[in-house]
Amino acid sequence: MMAVAVIAIVLQRNLYSVVVLGGVYSFLMATVLVALDAVDVAMTEASVGAGISTVLLLGALHLCGGEEAKPMQRPWVPLAVTLAIVAVLIYGTLGLPAFSDPQAPIHVHVVPRYLSDALVETGIPNVVTAVLASYRGYDTLGETVVVFTAGIGVIALLRSVRRGSKEGS
Repeated sequence: MMAVAVIAIVLQRNLYSVVVLGGVYSFLMATVLVALDAVDVAMTEASVGAGISTVLLLGALHLCGGEEAKPMQRPWVPLAVTLAIVAVLIYGTLGLPAFSDPQAPIHVHVVPRYLSDALVETGIPNVVTAVLASYRGYDTLGETVVVFTAGIGVIALLRSVRRGSKEGS
């Protein structure tokens, strides 16, 4: 279903449809994350990816129109660059350990330390919370700042468009 959503996004010319299909894709990704037992990431994906992003993009499209301009020529160079990036990413995944491999470095070195030392080192009884709030605290803070900054940027753009339309009328 995710592949169908991506193909539909690529074939669409109406930007409203693209935004809605992007929200559908995000919900499908959240479902996959739940199936992989990453419920915290799934909740973030559903709320930010499907919820907030979709609403903000629909609002922006309402202010600026929803039809994409037809390309003047065939986009062969961007297609070639995209395919090259996909090939490099696929090649990069070949060196990863097998999915759920118990001998993967993360399961041998990192996880046992977190499970045995998290309470002593952080004082937080929940291991997931200890990892997100303490061990990865700066990373989590950085992600929060990025999302907040993006939201403020969208609000600033929407306010300037609204002011510009009032001055022109």
